[in-house]
Amino acid sequence: MKNPSWINCESRQRALEHVAHHTVDVVVVGGGITGAGVALDAVSRGLSVALIESHDFGAGTSGYSSKLIHGGLRYLARMDFAVAWESAMERRWLMSNIAPHLVRPLGFVIPDARSAPAWEGAAAALGVVIYDVLRRLSGLGSKTLPRPQLLSNQAVTALAPALDVTALRRGYLYWDGQAVDDARLVLGVVRTAARHGAHVLRDVKASSLTATTVEAVDTRTGARVAIQARAVVNTTGVWAGDFEPQLSVTPSRGTHLVVRAERMGNPHAAHTVGVPGHFGRYVFVLPQPCGLVYIGLTDEADHTADGHRPQVPEHDVDFLLDVVNATLTVPLTREDVVGSFAGLRPLVEAAHGDGPDGTADISRRHLIRDVPGAPITVVGGKMTTYRRMAQDAVDAVVARLGIEASCRTKTLPLVGAASATVLGTIDAPARLVAKYGTEAAAVQALQLQDPRLAEPLFDGTEITGAELFFAVQAEGAASMADLLERRTRLAFVPADAALARGRAEQILAMAESFSSREQTSARNEAGE
Repeated sequence: MKNPSWINCESRQRALEHVAHHTVDVVVVGGGITGAGVALDAVSRGLSVALIESHDFGAGTSGYSSKLIHGGLRYLARMDFAVAWESAMERRWLMSNIAPHLVRPLGFVIPDARSAPAWEGAAAALGVVIYDVLRRLSGLGSKTLPRPQLLSNQAVTALAPALDVTALRRGYLYWDGQAVDDARLVLGVVRTAARHGAHVLRDVKASSLTATTVEAVDTRTGARVAIQARAVVNTTGVWAGDFEPQLSVTPSRGTHLVVRAERMGNPHAAHTVGVPGHFGRYVFVLPQPCGLVYIGLTDEADHTADGHRPQVPEHDVDFLLDVVNATLTVPLTREDVVGSFAGLRPLVEAAHGDGPDGTADISRRHLIRDVPGAPITVVGGKMTTYRRMAQDAVDAVVARLGIEASCRTKTLPLVGAASATVLGTIDAPARLVAKYGTEAAAVQALQLQDPRLAEPLFDGTEITGAELFFAVQAEGAASMADLLERRTRLAFVPADAALARGRAEQILAMAESFSSREQTSARNEAGE
């Protein structure tokens, strides 16, 4: 029997057949991190679940974030203690129980500029201390997230070489969580839901929802899909208002620029840059495991953008370069920017109001809308708090169904999760362990099946054909966009994606042929 966590064309067909003939307890509409979390929470409580997504999992906002699992330092600056505390607790569960293989510690340097008023440095130091108190109160130990430190200029240079330390008094170092890849976190939650029995369906686009039904279309075939359920949960993010007219959802565009790590001196820590005139708002310079640095992010209302492919306007590029260049010894130019990406955050304007700073001032609290006779809608929030959002939504589901079933997800590990001790024993490269956890050895073993799977996709990358093959076999990938944009993130640097495309097309064809032969063999064995 195949791994029950695998999602692919075969599992999709089984799910389609099941929902065509059975009423499920819950159907979740939207396969971003929130929908994935709701599906996992519900199925782990013993409910029968169908999860539908109109595109690929994580193809919208959830795959294009800053990749941070953070306790909410900026929320402390805005005195939003409730969100900061909730974020700190959810960070604890992710880093200690749920996904320690996908969330790693990342140091952040806060530069204390000589040109800034002294009180700003003092405020930053106090904020870092309070932030660490939240870390300790949440139960997350200093072995996972170290205590903050006061940095000399020499120490700042060692961690963030691109910073102009001659303009600094000192620096402050604090630690937070960084997702190795936000799209992988979404996939991990989806596959864990599948492992527990959820019926997972991508490329199924909902057209209408009621409290107990979903009308949808299979976008691969054009066939109608009608799903009956005891409860329907709307987790469609920036599209939530399409199914819930009483909500006013403000899409906020978060743009990031991509530069090569060597251009920034190969930093060992992230650093923050305060946005002039906006206390508590920052631009982050975020080193990635893949030799890149992301610089972001903007926070601007965008009601016309494509939720799956929002364009990056020129003024976003100018804004991010202007802010970050104020702190660098050698300013970045447009030629240093090798890529960019943006996501749209679903902010609930009606629930929290719009402040003087536009969408940057709207709270990141989430909203559960539970009105009798209508779908349950969950919207707002952020990636760090997806699990709590899901818990609140499923609490509403079980109350509506009149049953008792407690949440189990605080300590429920995702597919591939294990302690650092266990992960250290896996016979696979550290890069694969960081990406796949306990499944790294299985991905490594694929390289023995065919020489094409062992070779890097192009000179200058460590990504092999085996990773693409596994993406089709076990992670639901079905197109070049899935492989290059979300399973590898090569599309963040278009020049790299172009180099990989030829090999990726070969691997996709190979994986599809292999899957087709397996399905034919299975039908023959079943006597069909």
